[in-house]
Amino acid sequence: MIVGLVIACEVAFWVLLAAGLVFRYALRMPRTGLALLLCEPLLEVVLFVATAIDLDNGAAPDWRHGLAAVYIGFTVGLGHSTITWVDARVAHRFAGGPPPVKPPRYGTARAVHEWKTAGRWILAGAVALALLQAAVWYVGDDGDTGALRSWQQTMLWLIGINVLIAGSYTLFPKREPAGRG
Repeated sequence: MIVGLVIACEVAFWVLLAAGLVFRYALRMPRTGLALLLCEPLLEVVLFVATAIDLDNGAAPDWRHGLAAVYIGFTVGLGHSTITWVDARVAHRFAGGPPPVKPPRYGTARAVHEWKTAGRWILAGAVALALLQAAVWYVGDDGDTGALRSWQQTMLWLIGINVLIAGSYTLFPKREPAGRG
């Protein structure tokens, strides 16, 4: 049930995003479009409640419950930037908006961009870690929390990799080729 709900939430995320943008730009109803986009967090609330109810009803905590926590974390950390990214492209393509801003390619500006990106991924991982830890505490010592702990380890890897990537742009900034400028 939980995996199906995660998939349904992901599909609903994109359906709400598309509907929100259609109302915003094609139908010229920006408030309705905004209302649809603001419904996105309700999906995570539904998933969170369903997962908590499943655990409360005695389900053994397994990878599915961890997947739900990770999905919620990723949506919290990356959902807004995804919506903003898609909105900018739709506004440019269909509503005469300005072209989307491209990320910087060189130097300190690129390092700052990479740290902002890493920050979103770190937030996603931290939220997932917190939800996973809450589930571990909720289950207590009586249940097998190995699958939840495994997801926590994966989130720590994710955070570490993002710090390494952003740090590499800080320590070894890409230089603009000579003659450009």
